[in-house]
Amino acid sequence: MSVETVPADRTAAQPDSRTPLPESKPRRRDIVEYWRSSRAADLVLRASVPLAILALWALGSARGVIDPKLFPSPGAVWSAFAELVKTGVLWENLTVSLGRVAVGFALGGVLGLALGAAAGLSRLGDQLMDPTLQMLRTIPVLAITPLLILWFGIDERPKIVIIAAAALFPLYVNTHGGVRNVDRKVIEAGRVFGLRGLGLVRQVILPEAIPSILVGLRVALSVSLLALIVAELSNAPKGLGFLMTSAQQYFQTDVLVVIVLIYALWGLAADLVVRTLERILLPYKRRGGGR
Repeated sequence: MSVETVPADRTAAQPDSRTPLPESKPRRRDIVEYWRSSRAADLVLRASVPLAILALWALGSARGVIDPKLFPSPGAVWSAFAELVKTGVLWENLTVSLGRVAVGFALGGVLGLALGAAAGLSRLGDQLMDPTLQMLRTIPVLAITPLLILWFGIDERPKIVIIAAAALFPLYVNTHGGVRNVDRKVIEAGRVFGLRGLGLVRQVILPEAIPSILVGLRVALSVSLLALIVAELSNAPKGLGFLMTSAQQYFQTDVLVVIVLIYALWGLAADLVVRTLERILLPYKRRGGGR
């Protein structure tokens, strides 16, 4: 009696009922992990808390929990904002404030970066400048405001000086610390490759100090906004501070809330600018799972 033999390749081709078949659909865990790592999820999570606060605000105003005389409803705030935009009052005062911040921050930022780099790179510069600047940065802005008005009058100069001083010190401190804390092994490696002087500073020291400088930039932008409020609350004929003072005198709480929200959005925009610079100047941070 003959026995039929089955080729080895045919035997191997037969599926084994004990071996699980590959999944045709992605697992739920993979979908969740992909969603968490996506850009859309990042935006949703970042907007969730402000939207929740807005919803609670609207609900409290609708049910009478929040007194409209003390804190207006979102609808009243929106109506005040629309009226300020329609009459041109908001844009007129906002452009004045933006101009003050731009000039003051530019002066203070450039000076802070220059002094911080000079004090960080040179031992003599550190000995000459750092003690004096460390003393000056502890003086509150409110303490020097009367002196600046006495010296420069009530025009734009004292306001710009206040904003410049506020921007100078955070950038100086962080630039100084970032330059001085560069790893000496990295500097020695640069020297091995023939870098000296400005080439070493430009290609090794400053790139290593960028993270610290960006932290100083973020702080300087926030402090400059606070300095703007202080500067404009004292004898300012135009600007957001003047608009806030006028609204306070006439008990226009809806206008006050509009200005506060504008300051908040301004701070958010400044933070987004710094984050964009981080992605451009520190691409390795994004690849490594950073923001």
